[in-house]
Amino acid sequence: MALHMREQILRALLAHAQGDIAKHKANVEVYLEHPVGIGEHSNILEAIEEELNMIAKYQDQIDVINKYFRSSSTDSITDRRSTGQ
Repeated sequence: MALHMREQILRALLAHAQGDIAKHKANVEVYLEHPVGIGEHSNILEAIEEELNMIAKYQDQIDVINKYFRSSSTDSITDRRSTGQ
């Protein structure tokens, strides 16, 4: 039971981080494709840097979870799910 709860929590944390990465990545794409359409950001490069910093933050969280909290048995479960096996 405790292992199941642990896995649910880790998966939720990973899903949250991956969702936030997708959100910030989309923002960067908007800045890159349509920089004139973003009126409140006069400094596009600074705005992109802020988005990249947020992506790095969530990628760091994913890396820490995978390195320090995932066991090889739970990794294989996640790997099979992500590859569609």
